[in-house]
Amino acid sequence: MKIFISGYGKMGHMIESILKQKNIECSGVSEDITSVSAEIARESICIDFTTPQAIKNNYAFLAEHFKAVVIGTTGWNDVKDDILACFEKHHTTLVYSSNFSIGVNIFFKIAELASKLLGDAEGYMPYIEEKHHCHKLDRPSGTAKTLEEIVLCGMRLQPDMASVRCGEIPGIHTVDFEGADDRITLTHEAFSRKGFATGAVEAAVMADSLPVGTYDFKDIIFSKH
Repeated sequence: MKIFISGYGKMGHMIESILKQKNIECSGVSEDITSVSAEIARESICIDFTTPQAIKNNYAFLAEHFKAVVIGTTGWNDVKDDILACFEKHHTTLVYSSNFSIGVNIFFKIAELASKLLGDAEGYMPYIEEKHHCHKLDRPSGTAKTLEEIVLCGMRLQPDMASVRCGEIPGIHTVDFEGADDRITLTHEAFSRKGFATGAVEAAVMADSLPVGTYDFKDIIFSKH
C-alpha cells in the first residue's frame, strides 16, 4: 500500500512520521494535489489535510485520479452532497471524518448514549463548547458540529454552541447536560495532533480493503472489532 499526503503542514508532517513508524510507503507529498502525476495517484491512497477551499477546488481531481481518499479537512459540509456524489460517480472509496482521533470517536459513542438516556429522562438542557488553536479556519469545529447532530438526534433539543480560538490548543470539546439539580459534563481533550494523524492512517489502511463507497469514519472504525 502507498499513501500520498495532500497538505504538508503540521498534520502532513505528523502523518509522514507515522507512516515511517508503521513501515508504510509514502508515495509523495504536495501542497498542490492537482500537480500529482496520474501514475502516482492511481496506485496511492491520498490523505488530505488542507483547507476547506482546497477541498472544494480539488475534490473532483481526488475522486477521478486516486485509488482511494481520506479527507481529514473540515469545513466543507455545505458541499458534502456534491462531494459524496462525485466519489460515487467515479467509483472511488472515500473515508471522511470531522475528527479521526480514535478517542474522539469513542467520545462520540459516549455522547450518543448519554443524549439518548437524558432525552428519555427529560428536564436536561444541552450545550457544547469547543476550543482550538488560533489558526483553525472553521468555527464551530467539524467535531462540534458532529456532537451537535448527536445531541439533537438523541435529545430532540438544539444545543447551544460556543467556540474559542486561542494559542496552540490542539482541541478540547465539552458537552454539558444541565438539569435542575445537577450537571453532567463530558470532555475530550487532545494533547497533540498525533491522535488525529494516527486515526487518518488507520482510515487509509481500512480504505485499501473496503468495498467501494463513501464512509464516515465514526460509522466504520469499530466495525472491525
